[in-house]
Amino acid sequence: MALATGTDRRPSRTRAVWDSTVGKKAVMAVSGLIMLLYLVAHMIGNLKVFFGPGEFNAYGHWIRTVGEPFMHYSWTLWVIRVVLVAAVLAHATAAYQLSRRGGRARPARYVRKKRGSDYATRTMRWGGVILGLFIVWHILDLTTGHVHAGGFQEGRPYQNVVDSFSTWYGNVIYIVAMLALGLHIRHGFWSAAQTLGAGGRTRDRVLKTAANLLALLLTAGFVAVPVGVMTGVVS
Repeated sequence: MALATGTDRRPSRTRAVWDSTVGKKAVMAVSGLIMLLYLVAHMIGNLKVFFGPGEFNAYGHWIRTVGEPFMHYSWTLWVIRVVLVAAVLAHATAAYQLSRRGGRARPARYVRKKRGSDYATRTMRWGGVILGLFIVWHILDLTTGHVHAGGFQEGRPYQNVVDSFSTWYGNVIYIVAMLALGLHIRHGFWSAAQTLGAGGRTRDRVLKTAANLLALLLTAGFVAVPVGVMTGVVS
C-alpha cells in the first residue's frame, strides 16, 4: 500500500474555493457588501454634523459606548474596525489576483474589447487605488490626527471635521475620493449581485437602477459635509 506524501495532499475546500476564480469573485462580492453596509451607516452618522456640535460630538461618543456595559468602552468600535480591515484586505487581494489572472489569460493579440466592460474595469481598478489611498489619509486625518489641519481635538469630532474641510486640499481629496466611491459602487453593486446569483433577465434593470441610485445617494450624502463647511452651513 502506497503512503501519501506531502505532494499528494489535496488542498482544503476553503483553499480550493479561494484559488478558484468564482471563489475570488464571491469573496469580492461579500466583502464589498459588508463595506457597503458600513458606508450607509457612516453616511447617516456624518449627516448629524448638520444638527450642530452637541449632537455630532454626542454621536462620536455614542459609537464608542455601544454595547456597554457588556462590552468595554470602544470594544464594539474596534470589532467593527477589525471586520472592516479584514473586508478591505480580502476585497483588495481578490481584486488584484483576479486582475493578474485575467492579464495572464488574455491572448497576446486581443482582437476587440467591449468598450463598456473595458471602461468599467479601468474605473474599478483606479477607483480602488484612489479609495485605498484615501482610507489611509482619512484615518490619519480624523482618527489619529497625524495629518490633521488646525490641531486635532480628541473627543471633538465636530471641530475636527470643520478644521479638515476648512482647507482647500482637504476638500479636494475628500470630494475626489467620494466621486471615485460613487463610480465604484455603481459598477461593484451590480457585479456583486451577478456573482451572488441575484441577477437575471428580469432583474438586471432593477439592479442597475438600484446601483445608480445607491451610488448617487452615498456620493451626495458624503459630499454634503464638505460642501456644508465650505458654504458656512456647518461652522
